[in-house]
Amino acid sequence: MTINSKEQKTRKPLIINAFDMGCSGLQAPGLWKHPKDRSKTYNSIEYWTNLAKLLERGKFNGLFIADVLGGYDVYNGPSNIKAAATSGAQWPINEPSAVVSAMAAVTKNLAFGITFSTISEAPYHLTRRLATLDHLTNGRVGWNVVSSYLDSAARNLLNGEDLPPHDERYERTEEYLQVVYELLLSSWSDDAVKLDKEKGIYSDPERIRQIDFEGKYFKVPGPNITDPTPQRLPVILQAGTSKAGKAFAAKNAEIVFITNFTPESLAGQIADIKRLSVEEHGREEDAIKFVQLVTTVIGETHEEAEEKYKELRKYGDLEGAQALFSGWTGIDIGQFNPEDELKDVGSNAVRGFIDNWTKLSPGDPADLKKTREYVASQITVGGLGPVFYGTPDEVADEIERWVDISGVDGFNFTYAITPGTFEDIVDHLIPVLRKRGLAWDDYPRDGLTFRENVFGAEGDDPSFVRPSHPAYDLRWRSGVSKEDFEKKLEDLKNTK
Repeated sequence: MTINSKEQKTRKPLIINAFDMGCSGLQAPGLWKHPKDRSKTYNSIEYWTNLAKLLERGKFNGLFIADVLGGYDVYNGPSNIKAAATSGAQWPINEPSAVVSAMAAVTKNLAFGITFSTISEAPYHLTRRLATLDHLTNGRVGWNVVSSYLDSAARNLLNGEDLPPHDERYERTEEYLQVVYELLLSSWSDDAVKLDKEKGIYSDPERIRQIDFEGKYFKVPGPNITDPTPQRLPVILQAGTSKAGKAFAAKNAEIVFITNFTPESLAGQIADIKRLSVEEHGREEDAIKFVQLVTTVIGETHEEAEEKYKELRKYGDLEGAQALFSGWTGIDIGQFNPEDELKDVGSNAVRGFIDNWTKLSPGDPADLKKTREYVASQITVGGLGPVFYGTPDEVADEIERWVDISGVDGFNFTYAITPGTFEDIVDHLIPVLRKRGLAWDDYPRDGLTFRENVFGAEGDDPSFVRPSHPAYDLRWRSGVSKEDFEKKLEDLKNTK
């Protein structure tokens, strides 16, 4: 299909995010050795501020910052950090929110989706951190809600205990989120802060209340220690497509981060979550935005892009990739013989993961067996997601194909090397996407909140969640008395 025929289609700008992490390499273990890669300087403020300025120059919607709270120690385990440490496979890693204020200071519109686990700290404390960030960024933060999946994290955070069972983690996370909702929205009224110099009233204590939350996992009296923020509630993001994960997203998420290797499978995941959201929770069809992980390798010609891809793979660390694979699946890939084709061995989880790689990469023979080494080599460029390589027009073609088949709302672009991968996107890919109507020319205005950035700045209160969101009615609004608000909350509990 030619570009001209594509331009006849009605297009809307995609959500264009960058994907990074407080470590070297992120999804590309070993590529920190590449002479043009700067990811090993992630410990410096300049790494993050330079990235933020680059992304805002490209008019990116946001930067999605991933996190893990333990090492990938399943491979050749148990509790064996050797491969991850040697290769630098998401180890070491810094706390994700510390750099956000610095990036916000050098940008006006770039949003920040930050990963925080519900096993890492008390909900009262996390609420304070979220509120502080929302204040300091003027409403440009979102919370990627995760329940964690690494036992190495649990052992250090849960007094040496293993992670709770998967579904129980989501049950606990649901309650954790409810505490955060109530602390942010129900303990201070919108007009509680008075700053009345004549009367000497900073904030009105009659407009502040305890939430007195008591649940199965948490008992939190409140009130919240921070005052109402620009968004009142950071944007809620979620990543995870298990049955429990989909149910959680359908109810709470505003943005869902999905990873699939084909647009057809992505379409199925999106449809499932949308159906649950509409049928189970009465939310609108477009109440949740979906973004897909992808890595791009761009050249002036197709051949140049292929050569760049082959060169990148030469720097990949196969041991580090197997450490990541084992951590992601929870299954030690080291238990299988190196010559075994993994689609024929192991559990359904391993075979399902292997089946994701349906395409051969440049230079791969047609009869290539999907062995441990093959899987590791695929992970070194692209990690958990597909790689789109070619000219800017060819990569844009592939992006359009995924959009047409899956209905995805946008992409989280991660890097093979940084800032080079992001520079290629900003300077070469985005101009092509703009011509096709798939990227906006500029931010609608300066000072967008995260929610306005993604959902638009129209409406009565575009910086707050929609009325169909479960947090909407928990907000104590200006002019509503404490008695009337508490009666409203009681009525809400009685209708559940």
